[in-house]
Amino acid sequence: MRRHGLNPQPSGRGARQTYTFLADGAVVTSDSTLRFRDRDEVETSLVANGYRVLEVRDAPDRPGREFVFVAQRAT
Repeated sequence: MRRHGLNPQPSGRGARQTYTFLADGAVVTSDSTLRFRDRDEVETSLVANGYRVLEVRDAPDRPGREFVFVAQRAT
């Protein structure tokens, strides 16, 4: 497996992983993007998709750096 970073952006990070199968030499490439969003953007997205934000906490292992959102499907 080979890994490559793709187009670093302030709001996210891309990665490409390439797998080569020894049995037949087939190659599969997977591109993925990890997006970093601020608290307001996540809350807005949750509400827009039918959720009610009950609570926002600090992540226990990264206080002040990550959030845990407790949300419930609006009825």
